[in-house]
Amino acid sequence: MITRARRVHFFYSGGRVPFRGAQAASLQLPQHQSNAPRLVVANSLGKLPRLAGWQPALPSRLRPRVKRQSSSELNRLAKTIALRNEKVMTSLPAKDQLRALLQKKSVFHGEFTLASGAKSDFYVDARVTTFDPRGACLIGEVGWALLKQTATRLNKNIKAIGGLTLGADPIALSIGIAAQREDSSTPLQVFTVRKAVKEHGRQKRIEGNFSPGDSVVVVDDVITTGGSTIQAIDAIEEAGGHVAFVLVLLDRQEGGRENIEQRGHKVVSIFTRAELANASG
Repeated sequence: MITRARRVHFFYSGGRVPFRGAQAASLQLPQHQSNAPRLVVANSLGKLPRLAGWQPALPSRLRPRVKRQSSSELNRLAKTIALRNEKVMTSLPAKDQLRALLQKKSVFHGEFTLASGAKSDFYVDARVTTFDPRGACLIGEVGWALLKQTATRLNKNIKAIGGLTLGADPIALSIGIAAQREDSSTPLQVFTVRKAVKEHGRQKRIEGNFSPGDSVVVVDDVITTGGSTIQAIDAIEEAGGHVAFVLVLLDRQEGGRENIEQRGHKVVSIFTRAELANASG
């Protein structure tokens, strides 16, 4: 009869060392403090006494096997997760979807110099969202609803919408398209205000569908001090237009709203800085 040597494992805090027969019998164990054993002999099944603060390493044959996924499987999983997230996102109200999109694509933290010259640790590159097709659709839906609500509250009949190029342009057009899709019988016209008078052609500062005497909504993407919005207001009033109110995508809450309202024009915003900051967690 062949007798097989019994295999034992000595487990240290950093791993285990296997010994057979006489090796195991003659091994000199290191000295440890009385109530804190650091070396334990286990049988071939890996059964060990439970010791407080100590976890044994399982023999390789008893360790759970982890299936490695191929890159194609990981890509399929990522696409599945993205699709599920997209379905969850599109089930939210349009304003919540727009907030999430702005937070994902347009909000940055760091050290920035704003158009006003001021320094800030919070920057919103709104055009990344306003020129995004999905973002444009959401801005149109949310902006048109806010425009109608504000016009009703202020008892204003709005003929056109526009603002200083470039920030206002995609917002004005998105809202105009949303208005047209809802009711084509009373179209909301769209225009843009140049930063300076064009030196050739008809030499106009306001381009697009604007007429003197129109009641208009001035739009902007982001207001900090309100300087660019006030430039548009001055040009519109100089051309004979009447500013009903101002609608902005984001109010940074740094005095711009107050500067504009001191001139007698109500300001409404889709979002404030506080709302986007809260969304960023």
